[in-house]
Amino acid sequence: MAGGTALRAKSARAGRPSSSLVCKALGGLPLVGNEAPEFTAEAVYDQEFQTISLSQYRGKYVILFFYPLDFTFVCPTEITAFSDRHADFAKVNAEILGVSVDSQFSHLAWTQQDRKEGGVGDLAYPLVSDLKREISLKYNVLTEDGVALRGLFIIDKEGIIQHSTINNLAFGRNVEETLRILQAIQYVQENPDEVCPAGWKPGDVTMKPDPKGSKEYFAAI
Repeated sequence: MAGGTALRAKSARAGRPSSSLVCKALGGLPLVGNEAPEFTAEAVYDQEFQTISLSQYRGKYVILFFYPLDFTFVCPTEITAFSDRHADFAKVNAEILGVSVDSQFSHLAWTQQDRKEGGVGDLAYPLVSDLKREISLKYNVLTEDGVALRGLFIIDKEGIIQHSTINNLAFGRNVEETLRILQAIQYVQENPDEVCPAGWKPGDVTMKPDPKGSKEYFAAI
């Protein structure tokens, strides 16, 4: 994201590293295993303003990701990567929502700018406006500088958060890994007597979460 002298000075005064890309969330407890905080907000989708609520996606899995600001640098690489893979998420009953503290007007302008010029172009999913910072605060990703860290939450069909990651500002997320984790979540929910080992992908061997079952797994690898 764009930093500047003011942010760097503020970071130094707070005793943090001088880079404006190193920020700290304002706090809060982990949300995994709890119901995802509900929100209703303005969004841009298909070049139109829409009012959306998280609850309207109940019955689907939701990839909810936060990013710092529109018209920045790492952010468009993530946003377009998720859009390019939207069909793969739709195949497994998942929707994607991107959220930042920008207004819906900023979102619209950014989606109207060509990717080759730093824009994101028309996207396959909504960009949500969190201008009042209420959503970012609910999900514990808001920094004292007023932007969101790169938080990502996978919410299941019942509205429960099953996975979360939070990156600092200077490095982006992996869309392929997000899809893999989503598929693992879906597998264990459909097969509650099994667990997925590290790096599991659909078609790989799973494990029974008991002494005998785990020995069988380790003996076979």
